[in-house]
Amino acid sequence: MYKIPGLESKVYPQKALQKIKANPDNQGMTRTRTKKTRSTARKWLFLGFGVSVPILVITGLVAFYQAGNQDVQTHEAERTTKLQSFRERIAEPLAPYLLHNQLVSEIEVNDPENDTKQKLSLEYSIDLALQKESEKLLKSYRPDYGAIVAMDANTGRILAMASYQKGDENAPNLALRGTYPAASIFKIVTATAAVDKYELSPDTLILFNGGNHTLYKKNVMKTQMNRWTRNMTLREAFARSINTVFARLTFEKMQPSDIKEYAIRFGFNQNIKTDLPFDPGFTDIPLEKDFHLAEVSSGYNRVTRMSPIQGAMIAASVAGDGVMRVPYIVDRARDDKGQIVFESEAMTAAVTMTKAGAQRLRNLMGATVTSGTGRKSFRQMVKSRKFEEIEMGGKTGSLLGDNPKGKVDWFVGYAIDDNEKIAIAAITVNKEKWTVKSTYLAQSVFRKHFGNKYLVSRGE
Repeated sequence: MYKIPGLESKVYPQKALQKIKANPDNQGMTRTRTKKTRSTARKWLFLGFGVSVPILVITGLVAFYQAGNQDVQTHEAERTTKLQSFRERIAEPLAPYLLHNQLVSEIEVNDPENDTKQKLSLEYSIDLALQKESEKLLKSYRPDYGAIVAMDANTGRILAMASYQKGDENAPNLALRGTYPAASIFKIVTATAAVDKYELSPDTLILFNGGNHTLYKKNVMKTQMNRWTRNMTLREAFARSINTVFARLTFEKMQPSDIKEYAIRFGFNQNIKTDLPFDPGFTDIPLEKDFHLAEVSSGYNRVTRMSPIQGAMIAASVAGDGVMRVPYIVDRARDDKGQIVFESEAMTAAVTMTKAGAQRLRNLMGATVTSGTGRKSFRQMVKSRKFEEIEMGGKTGSLLGDNPKGKVDWFVGYAIDDNEKIAIAAITVNKEKWTVKSTYLAQSVFRKHFGNKYLVSRGE
């Protein structure tokens, strides 16, 4: 190694020295290159710094978010477990009373800490005005069998649960029974699969043959067009409950697995744990596109069954932008010292559809009360300026049932304003002649509730 005069701070190898001696200008060039090298190094340093810092910040934020998200998920899981655990504790001793239409103020439950009995005082979610109105309606119109369930769509709180059986004041609670054919209420499941998964518009046209309220194999299994072929929008078919249209919709646009998927989302074939001893809904979805699938998807069968509690849950999930809440009737429980040992909270049972899907479905359900099978009962309320700010929708269904025997008449629906989302299920079963339509029962409950609410808000 040799030192170059004037560049004592630099040390060069032998080959570099020979080049510099051969060309004195190399010294300046070396300096220039050195400066360029330093400048380039600085640029890369700053560039690296500018890139690495955001990466580090983003990485830190992602890690922080993930940790926070895990904490939220853990907290939610613990909350859900606590809610379910307590509701299961009170469900067994509470069931005999609820099944016989009794809201007892006190029950005894097992104390898991010391294996003894613990007395609890219960406070219920029931809205007294809604409960009184529901009971009054059923007693006034005296169907052979009837039930009304009103539910807060945001929380799952049962606001009213009324049951009536003509000639038997001690009859079991019909609102908890799942022995009624779901009938055309199941069209909600089929329609949801269409507008949510496949994003079909309410204005989608479906071609079909046959009558409005029949379902024949020749019209379902054949696609040949002729001079009797008609078309109808999905909105109109839903509002008027046209069976063949829903069968053709299923065959043309969907698969059996789609109907099964959304049936499960809406609670069919699922055991939902809560403090209410209600029967789970049941259906049997075939694996092939056969006539049985047409019957199920249109609701024209007695295999698919459900309870009024589930009916209210279905309507609540539509009103709640696709979030189905677990229904509950116990709001709060206190021990023998008066201390609160449990307060109920909203808990999600399932996400039935996206928010966009729910908006499309409400378009269909709104048509039921404005121009479809529920228009007569809802006409005055829809046209009243007093209720013009309320969004209402629903679905009707009717079919002969066998447990109890008679013509089953359903309405499940909702009423929404700026502050509340009320879901309802009303059902009547009549052996010979019907005394009141379920649509009328539902609109009467809505009218009473929102009418009283607006009178109070206006100070009238």
